[in-house]
Formats: sequence, C-alpha cells, structure tokens
Amino acid sequence: MKRCRACRVSIEGDWEVCPLCRGPVEGEATASPLPRVPLVFSRRRVLRVLFVCSLVVILGSFAIQLLFHRGTSGIGVLRSIWLGVVAGWLVVLMAVRKRRNAAKGTVYLVLVVGGVSAYWDYLTGWHGWSLSYVVPIVCASSIAAVLIAVRVMRMEVGDHIVYSGLIGLLGLVPILFLVFGWAPNPIASWVCVAISAVGLMRMLAWFPEARRELAKRLRL
Repeated sequence: MKRCRACRVSIEGDWEVCPLCRGPVEGEATASPLPRVPLVFSRRRVLRVLFVCSLVVILGSFAIQLLFHRGTSGIGVLRSIWLGVVAGWLVVLMAVRKRRNAAKGTVYLVLVVGGVSAYWDYLTGWHGWSLSYVVPIVCASSIAAVLIAVRVMRMEVGDHIVYSGLIGLLGLVPILFLVFGWAPNPIASWVCVAISAVGLMRMLAWFPEARRELAKRLRL
C-alpha cells in the first residue's frame, strides 16, 4: 500500500500523488477500493455516426456544385461548409471529453470563428460572406453535432435542458441577421433557423422528461 509521509496516511489504489496534499507517495500500488464505472455510451459509435454525417455533407456539397455548375465561384461556399464540418467535430469531441463544459465551449467556438471570419471579411473590403455563409453554417453544424451527441450519449435531464437552450441560442443568431438585413444572401441563415427549429422539436420529442422539467421551470 502506498503512503504519504507528509500526511502520515496510507493510500489505497494506484495514486501517483497524495490526494490530500498532492505530494509524492511511496510504496506499492494496491487495488482501488472504488468500483470502475464504465461509460454509458460508446465513443466509437459517436465518432462513427459523426464520420458518416460529415461524409454525407461533404459529398453533398460537391454534388451541389456540380449540379449548379458553379466552378471556382462555389469554392467559397464549399469552404464554409467544410469549416462547419470541422466545427461539428470539435463540438462532439468537447461533448465526449468534457461533458460539463461542452455547451460553453460551443458558444466560444462560434464566437471565435464568427469574429475571425467577420474581421477577415472587413479587412478584404466587406463582401458579407462571413455573415451570409460562415456564421450560419457553423451554427447549423454545431446544432447538428449537439443533436448527434445528445442522441447517442446518455445525459441527465439538466443537460438536455442546457443543450435545448444552446440549440435555441444558435438558431437565434441567424434570425438577427435576417431581421437586420446583415446577410446579403439569406439562404444559409434560413437553413440554420430551420435546423434549429427542427432540433428543438426533436429534443422535446426524444426526451419527454426534459420537456416536463422545462415546463415546470417556466411554470407552463
């Protein structure tokens, strides 16, 4: 059994440092008295579903370009879609690795990507592509990633409510673009709003206990 000289206590398990003072321990490791709790979801399944969805989106973007014969002019839109796929991967990875901070990390991700793209658009003469394509596509991809993570991973009722609010928040951003006329091309914003609305309905349909808890909190 390991022992900490500073605290003068014996420690069961394979601790590398003392859990009390974080100091060095000595001795041989023993079996941990705490049971090993397995994950309630499969990381491999989450990543497999995300990979298939990403592949479908990328192939669909190429198919749209070929159908409409955009040539090199459609590359800008395609890059926004690919950026959305990358954002979706980051959101799911945050949900898998840091489940409690995934919603906050998603908001930071959208703010950083949106801010950088808007500043880049401003430096190049402001053509509006950041608000027409990048921000709505990243928001829509993040919503889709949240739905995948919530559907595949088992979460508590409180987490469902938090992610429902996140979906509504991400859908509100393109609505502001549409109301104030900030997006020269509103198609991506409308698509994002539609995905947000469908996502909220799916969340409420998938998790009735979350719907009841939300109604209780809102006193409906």
